[in-house]
Amino acid sequence: MVIYRAKGLTARSQARALLALAAAEHWGLSPLPQIARREGGKPYFPGHEELHFNLSHSGDQALCALDGAPVGVDIQVVKQWRPALPARVCSRPELDWLEGQPELWLSFTLLWALKEARVKESGRGLTSPIRDIRVPLPADRPVQLDGLWFGTWTGQGWAAAVCGHREPPEKIFEKSLDIPIV
Repeated sequence: MVIYRAKGLTARSQARALLALAAAEHWGLSPLPQIARREGGKPYFPGHEELHFNLSHSGDQALCALDGAPVGVDIQVVKQWRPALPARVCSRPELDWLEGQPELWLSFTLLWALKEARVKESGRGLTSPIRDIRVPLPADRPVQLDGLWFGTWTGQGWAAAVCGHREPPEKIFEKSLDIPIV
């Protein structure tokens, strides 16, 4: 599994440019193959179904994961959410954990990203209440739960997570996208 991140995006189309860059560097796929969507909405490369990827963007950030097994990623700009949102989307143990965190919105954003990554790994879409999506509490190292690996990262103003079948890397490849807006 490899993870790529880019910042400074000015258009949504640049997130796909990160996927193209990652696929070329890691798999030697250039140009980027056609992308189709499975029934639950998960993207894939027809003709290269052994190559799994996932892509996320938020604000000026993009995150991309490549692997040989299903994978899901999510990146979120850290912001102050609606005060009632944590109680609506977090389980009781998650709420208890949040109460002890020094940075509420960063911690909540990490939980949100973990839940999104797990849903995206499955490819089934959101089929149950968000509160019921089982994820580990954010940790400073990869964690296994239900046979899946989870990893989290944070930076200035962003939080990200991955969910997959292999242990996530410690480092993310940081890329600059000097790509014109399409």
